[in-house]
Amino acid sequence: MNKIVVSRKIPKSFIEQLETLADVEVWNESYTPMPRDKFLASLKDATACLITLSEKIDEEVIEAAPHLKVIANMAVGFDNIDVQLVQSKGIVVTNTPGVLTETTAELGFTLMLTVARRIVEAEQYVQRGEWQSWGPYLLAGKDLYNAKVGIYGMGDIGKAFARRLKGFNANIMYHNRSRHKDAEEALGALYVPFDTMLEHSDFIICTAPLTEDTRNKFDTAAFKKMKNDAIFINIGRGAVVDEQALVNALQDGEIGACGLDVLRQEPIDMTHPLLSMKNAVILPHIGSASVVTRNRMIQLCVDNIRLVFSHKQAKTPIS
Repeated sequence: MNKIVVSRKIPKSFIEQLETLADVEVWNESYTPMPRDKFLASLKDATACLITLSEKIDEEVIEAAPHLKVIANMAVGFDNIDVQLVQSKGIVVTNTPGVLTETTAELGFTLMLTVARRIVEAEQYVQRGEWQSWGPYLLAGKDLYNAKVGIYGMGDIGKAFARRLKGFNANIMYHNRSRHKDAEEALGALYVPFDTMLEHSDFIICTAPLTEDTRNKFDTAAFKKMKNDAIFINIGRGAVVDEQALVNALQDGEIGACGLDVLRQEPIDMTHPLLSMKNAVILPHIGSASVVTRNRMIQLCVDNIRLVFSHKQAKTPIS
């Protein structure tokens, strides 16, 4: 008999679909991950698991799960999974590309405007009762209109972000491991070397996945090359950024501000210096967090498990 382990609480309608395929064991917590020991124990007789980025799939997991056929990862990125190891055991690994592109780009755009116009500072200013009068430069921010915007990572999310920039008449630069002529032609984006993008951008947004090439890409040297009033936004992966270098850059005035939806350690340690900085806005990894998009992500995971159980090709296998 098949068994499916679901590492987070998901709507009943999806559980009911899975129950037509197998016995289902669900960790009924929405906001806290399944404890590692519980996860390992649950996998001993499991043939499938539906997981989030919180679950690290490594050699220990594979040894604990001898019957596993498919891992459905509720995310586009899969740096939480040792894909080569898993596939060497004949286990199918799937992700959820496509369905979250527009929602994530929308969140990134929201975060960029929030930081640029100092929205969080302004709201807190009002809440503290400090708003006494209008002032010419009271909480004055930075314009996006006609600005130079650099995008690091011109994949689907980067392109969706660039489309939104066109409405602000922004000048778009990008750097990627390979050129995307379609983005250049459709969006007027200019492919430039990484350092050129750093030096000339008023805003820089990172949408890149975590790879050995992107790890710590935004380090001390990178921040020093940026404009002193540049705004840095990261909706890619936390480990693309050297966070101590970012803290130093903000403290020393080497860049103007930052907005992060992803961090190296999630959730963030409450003693992290970024949390005490007025020019840093930190979000709890909510890039794809709309009801419609999360439903689509879960449905894709369910569909992938169903197809593998039916000895068919998964919709979105990681190759």
